[in-house]
Amino acid sequence: MTAAWLLSVFVLVLGIPHYDCRPRGRILGGSESDLHNRPYMVSLQVNSSHLCGGALLNSQWVLSAAHCASDNPYNHFTAVMGANSLSDPNRITVNIEKQFIHPLYNQATKEHDLLLLKLAQNVTLSDKVKPIQLQREDREIPAGTLCLVAGWGKIKRTGKKPDQLQEVLVPIIARSVCNGRGYYQDEITPNMICAGTGKQDSCEGDSGGPLVCDGVLEATVSSGYRVCGNVKRPGIYTRSQPYINFIEDTMHNATISIPSAAQIAV
Repeated sequence: MTAAWLLSVFVLVLGIPHYDCRPRGRILGGSESDLHNRPYMVSLQVNSSHLCGGALLNSQWVLSAAHCASDNPYNHFTAVMGANSLSDPNRITVNIEKQFIHPLYNQATKEHDLLLLKLAQNVTLSDKVKPIQLQREDREIPAGTLCLVAGWGKIKRTGKKPDQLQEVLVPIIARSVCNGRGYYQDEITPNMICAGTGKQDSCEGDSGGPLVCDGVLEATVSSGYRVCGNVKRPGIYTRSQPYINFIEDTMHNATISIPSAAQIAV
């Protein structure tokens, strides 16, 4: 009875899940983005260090992944945008005023893995800083469709995260396939999308970044297998369309001004 056999039995008995939700972000098989070609990209940072990605929805709101907040022990982000290089002296850095985790977010299953961040001030929109449109149509993207994912996560399994924004095209995988035996076995809900190959994938450090299909924010980087680039354990993304009401209601309610005591007295 070998140690390896005992370990496999131990794993089966405990029912340890075959994926985790550590921040994803190493862009496998990708390349550097062209300058200002992804003006919606946001780097969410803690103590000036990149933690997660995000997408700019308008001049004051960023969409990311809920587990990025739970992975942040300081409970404080700054948003960096307007530059491909995180060391660019002309980059724009804005504090986060409020964080809104989806109320049904499940840390175990990673269902509803969405986070809305309200910037402390409006950013000036330009060719360098520009929102991306959310997908509003409830549609199934055909398997094999190539969509773009970008981020500042590690480009190697070990080593430092890159200073320059990286991107890669990943093919959509049919939910029926991704839920099949040998893949994620019925863990992929209608609110999720699978995408990636053994050579093209998102990974540690890129959570919260957008999956863009036909120029529209289709989904947000959520989770995946602990070893990136596994053919049968592709990246898992949270779809945007099922959460349109949550996104719009949150932004609307958070921007309603509360009258001051003097205004109430009048």
